[in-house]
Amino acid sequence: MNVDPQYYGPEDVTLDDEAYQGSTYAEVRRAIFANAYYRTWGTPGDPPLPVYATSLRRALSGVLPFGGKWRFGAAARRTVASHADLRWGPDGQGFRRIVHPNGVCLTGIWEIDEAVPGPLYSGHFRAASRALIVARYSVCCTETRRGRSRSLSMVGKLFPTTDPDHTDRLRTANFITQEDLGGSRSTDIGAVEIRNAPDVTPWRRGGGLPVFLVTGLALAKADAETTVRQLYEIAELGKPQGEPTRAPAYMRLVTEVLPSTGEPDLDVREEVLARIYDRGNPRPQRALVFHIDVADDADVRGRLVKRVRVREWHRIGRIVFREAVASYNGDFVLHFHHPEWRRDRNDPGTVARRKRRR
Repeated sequence: MNVDPQYYGPEDVTLDDEAYQGSTYAEVRRAIFANAYYRTWGTPGDPPLPVYATSLRRALSGVLPFGGKWRFGAAARRTVASHADLRWGPDGQGFRRIVHPNGVCLTGIWEIDEAVPGPLYSGHFRAASRALIVARYSVCCTETRRGRSRSLSMVGKLFPTTDPDHTDRLRTANFITQEDLGGSRSTDIGAVEIRNAPDVTPWRRGGGLPVFLVTGLALAKADAETTVRQLYEIAELGKPQGEPTRAPAYMRLVTEVLPSTGEPDLDVREEVLARIYDRGNPRPQRALVFHIDVADDADVRGRLVKRVRVREWHRIGRIVFREAVASYNGDFVLHFHHPEWRRDRNDPGTVARRKRRR
């Protein structure tokens, strides 16, 4: 699908966002697989995956007087306010991500071990919990190739069921993880540790530093905390009413490093696809597994330059992805909610900044 470079779509909260009552796993999966950028990934002669630009001009669109509404600020507020899983927009074309525009979607299962070490948690952090998951692995900027400066991220939404054909609409629990917000020059996704509370090394962005700073400003206007995304939505998913919330403070997702493929310019989306598929074969050949580690204590230092040193990780489970797709709807329609900051992550009454109305 061809995209107008100036396209934004509805960045602010819409009536459809406010009317959200949940989704089915089947409809979300169907949407992201509906319009892949290829017929069969890896077929010789297919065009390369599209690369959507992240730029300072796009990040500042509408910020000047008489320029209308600041689109990035509206988008940041919407990600906190809207729980929508799919945002089609009035024309069915979705909305443009101002950062993280290039990604690959994954589907699979979230599973917590029957015997969990460390503290006991609630909801879908509880021992033996299982849930369907839809995730998106992306880069923060225009650069998608390994070995270049980029920051990799995974966002996910859990459906409180293991039945992919479940017909009742369910509200999802969303999480957000990322490597150092300044990025790295990683050559393998297995060498990257993605966390809900990443380190921050701004100068790693190089020429992308202005967009990085504008991103921080937009997030600061939308929520009380800009670099940590709490995990209470997962800890409250499926939790009996009246039971206290017990959410970990920190989560990291890690996968294994694979032998080099000898492709120095490999796009991270193709790296993820290659973990599951063989080129030219539409059938999944293997699973991509991310281990789930959690913790409650860390030494946190700095503000602009930030270091989070977790004292002890506990491995409690895994995410097993068995399908993946790079698609227009995955980039423009699939939406992930940013949990609103709580002063006490386990107390819903301590939200630090209430949602703003349009």
